[in-house]
Amino acid sequence: MSGEAVVIKKYANRRLYNTQSSSYITLDHLAKMTREGVEFKVVDAKTGADITHQILTQIIMEEESASGEQMLPVNFLRQLIGMYGNSMQSLVPHYLEASMEHFRTNQSKLREAFEDSLGNNPLAKLAQQNLAMFKAAASAFMPGLADAKPNEHDKAQDDELAALRQQMAEMQAKLDKLGK
Repeated sequence: MSGEAVVIKKYANRRLYNTQSSSYITLDHLAKMTREGVEFKVVDAKTGADITHQILTQIIMEEESASGEQMLPVNFLRQLIGMYGNSMQSLVPHYLEASMEHFRTNQSKLREAFEDSLGNNPLAKLAQQNLAMFKAAASAFMPGLADAKPNEHDKAQDDELAALRQQMAEMQAKLDKLGK
């Protein structure tokens, strides 16, 4: 993408049309685009009014009701509603954006620190050795595996290593939880 927001048109029949892909999409598609960091703007097809805020709010409400777990606590929602009409209302959006950005930054730093610590973990080294042995055994049974291009092989190995690290992180979190 060239950095421009994808324009999504919402028609009176509630259908959403992605002007970039020339296809009709659903709110689930928009949620996925949001998770992937794709910038989009939803406009009313008839009036041209920007309704992105309404659509994102609708996605949040569907996520809150569809999944068994709710991300927004009732007390938070009550406090948020209480801020409407308050003299501080104009500051709340900026505060929430800054808070979310700070949260994401800390989450990223924590993930990096955890991944770095896995590199020094004997279990991670054991997993790497097991992976190497598995690949050697697999190449004996699947000769085409050895013919793979080095870049493809390295990427596949990196992906597998990343998956193993993720599994190790999940196991470590479970162990930490059990230890408490």
